[in-house]
Amino acid sequence: MCKQKPFVFGMPAANEYFIGREKEVKRLVANFTNGINTILISPRRYGKTSLVKHVAQMVNSAEVKVVYLDAFACRSEYDFYNQLSAAVLQQTSTKIDEWRQTAADFLSRLMPKISFSPDPSQEISLSLGITAKTHTPEAVLALPQQIAEKQNCRIVVCIDEFQQIGEFPDSLTVQKRMRSVWQHQNRVSYCMFGSKKHLMNTMFQNRSYPFFKFGDMLFLESIPAETWVPFLCQQFAKVGKTLPEAIARKICETVGCNSQYVQQLAYLTLLNTDKEATEADFEASVNDLLVENEMLFISQTEKLTTFQLNFLRAIKSGIRKDFGFADVRDEYGLGSASNINRLKSALVERELIDYDIEGYDFADPVMKIWFGRKFF
Repeated sequence: MCKQKPFVFGMPAANEYFIGREKEVKRLVANFTNGINTILISPRRYGKTSLVKHVAQMVNSAEVKVVYLDAFACRSEYDFYNQLSAAVLQQTSTKIDEWRQTAADFLSRLMPKISFSPDPSQEISLSLGITAKTHTPEAVLALPQQIAEKQNCRIVVCIDEFQQIGEFPDSLTVQKRMRSVWQHQNRVSYCMFGSKKHLMNTMFQNRSYPFFKFGDMLFLESIPAETWVPFLCQQFAKVGKTLPEAIARKICETVGCNSQYVQQLAYLTLLNTDKEATEADFEASVNDLLVENEMLFISQTEKLTTFQLNFLRAIKSGIRKDFGFADVRDEYGLGSASNINRLKSALVERELIDYDIEGYDFADPVMKIWFGRKFF
């Protein structure tokens, strides 16, 4: 019999591994059931996908059908249309014959190709072959509404890595097409979220972009240590080990309560613990976490300019604002005052830093620890 994992990271957290987020769950459930578009924004690894899938599981029914698709692999407008259509067809019907009939009803001239994986855990693959020669964008974008009308239900389309659409050729035109169709659909709502916070902010908060004011903006904050600590201690107890609350809290604070890192560092601490976790076990686990991520961090920093590295040094030293002051620029070698905005923009674009009410900080709390050890 397969043992249950004590911690989950690198994949969406579900069932007993999904903790906290009561307020966000309540709001998202209301949005899904009431047909409100939702834009979900947060730093990486805060559990956006876990939250959406958790709520989808709660509300999915004959009356409200939730469709999930990941746009990460989409590189063009019609890549996305094929992904969207396949996801909607598969996830709103339970039988292959229904998929075929629905495709025939609403997407004529198609010969859907259905393939079965030899691995029973893998989903059936549906290939539609939609191109600009076979269908207009408007015909494909109308599909969810048409299916919802036929099945007398509501459909919620959840699009992960939505910021990828911002990378398409002629992206603004594509976004305008999407909004022009989607905003008139009365049986379909959309939930957009993605891992690149600055791009999502631009797409949904910039007045010049088509999706400005498209729906309810939901900004995820980190799950507080008070919620994490009892969960971590409980998971240790399940495998016959003890995690003192003080160390559990240290795990959370070290990684800024970043959901994925909390579970990953807790798991490493569990591996290093004999019976009861000690400070030495915790410190060894932090080192293990840094080693696991070192190649990623090296690749993210090796091409930075001296000015950019100096800007990161300033942040690591505790400077969050006022980088343009002469004494700050001189101490950290940031160059001229006019150079500061270029440094900020470049590092935000690379997703190395982020901005909040306190000012600028490392986007990745573990990278911040690694950077401090490597460059100081």
